[in-house]
Amino acid sequence: MNKTKIVATLGPASQDVETLSQMILAGVNVVRLNFSHGKQEDHVATALKVRSIAKQLGKHVGILVDLQGPKIRISGFESDVITLKQDDIFYLDGTLDPQAGNQESVGLDYPELINDLEVGHILLLDDGRIQLETLEVDKANQLVKTRAMNGGKLSNRKGINLLGGGLSAPALTDKDKQDIATAAVIDADFLAVSFPRNADDLHYARSIARQAGCSAQIVAKVERAEIVTDEASMDKVIEASDVIMVARGDLGVEIGDARLPVVQKALISRSKHLGKPVITATQMMESMIENPLPTRAEVMDVANAIIDGTDAVMLSAESAMGAYPVEAVKAMARIAEGVEADTSCSGTCWEQIQQLCSDSSKSFAVSSMISATRSEDSLGVAVFTESGETPLLMSRCHSRATIWALSSDEKLLAKLSILRGVEPVYAQPVPNNSEVTTTVLPLINSELEKRNISSLLISRFESVEGVGDINISRLVQLKKKECVAA
Repeated sequence: MNKTKIVATLGPASQDVETLSQMILAGVNVVRLNFSHGKQEDHVATALKVRSIAKQLGKHVGILVDLQGPKIRISGFESDVITLKQDDIFYLDGTLDPQAGNQESVGLDYPELINDLEVGHILLLDDGRIQLETLEVDKANQLVKTRAMNGGKLSNRKGINLLGGGLSAPALTDKDKQDIATAAVIDADFLAVSFPRNADDLHYARSIARQAGCSAQIVAKVERAEIVTDEASMDKVIEASDVIMVARGDLGVEIGDARLPVVQKALISRSKHLGKPVITATQMMESMIENPLPTRAEVMDVANAIIDGTDAVMLSAESAMGAYPVEAVKAMARIAEGVEADTSCSGTCWEQIQQLCSDSSKSFAVSSMISATRSEDSLGVAVFTESGETPLLMSRCHSRATIWALSSDEKLLAKLSILRGVEPVYAQPVPNNSEVTTTVLPLINSELEKRNISSLLISRFESVEGVGDINISRLVQLKKKECVAA
């Protein structure tokens, strides 16, 4: 069974109960509700359906609400689509009616874009398929003269990016604020903020969410070039968020395909260093929208993200509108399991994560697992948690050990669904003086047998969780077939 988590976007291809059930059984840990599409009431109904199915299947599945954000787009054309030729002169007109675009000009959904432009800027339309060089900027009359750097078709409401980033559009639109209220109704576990410019945008989104009664973890979708200009800029955004998403679509457009692989690796590395989970997203299995098997290149893409240390890999159109949503999930799970079988905790693991251990109790929590992992070939870890801090720390090690996070807090268990190598398990609170072994084993006994685990590290770190001062860690040897305390 794979340790890397799978996030699946829901859509027309994955709305029915049978398909959704099969996807969860195949390995989906978090479902993504894309608020760029659909009605609020439909999203609420889908969330209820997911929770009902997950409960019936005995699974803890997180719900991620993905806000649309300030997607800057052109308006529409009278004929719906035009064809530009290289060197054509084409105008962006902030005063043009929404459907009055033609062969010479088109309006803008966000006319304020013109205030950000200067002569020489390169605009990337439709994910970079059309590139326009800015020749003249008339800010007073809201008119921009451009030259088509390449030819191609351009249709209604395609997105616009600025090469190198720097557009001033705010991270949260009025629609996003309304959608945050819906996320509170859904009781979303994760809230993804699209196109944040800096840490302040994420702090603002968190404050709006809390005011709306939404306790979701804040996911920063890294899509703007200014966030990845250097390590310091990355770190500020990572530290301001709870989870990072490497959103490779718009990010790749803004920084260019050639730089994207290095930036992806840096974001995963810095997120791990700073103790934050990371999701790698966009076009991971694009061909499976129409085909039942991924390409070898897609297999390598998913595998490399896992090797680099991503917590989760994400399906977008593949699971939302593709012909093979269940097969796409199975393929991701199969690749992850294969990669993880040949991956072990590196000799420098402790050096890489020790900065996360600000006190001795945290050091004890992580180092005990690392030591046990290196001395035991087939190890499981069961950790009692009230805040999620201990399993988060332990999961940063990326060892072969499976970590069962035990808690009576269903909301916490859903949030832990994103952590690599962590399996959330519901457990009633256990008194400090009780025998933890007899409490833990019945809860995970079948999984111990299935994974052929011969020893179990049972841990309870109250000081790490901020709920007390009792820190215990007990290694229990198991009889291979009976799986009871030796």
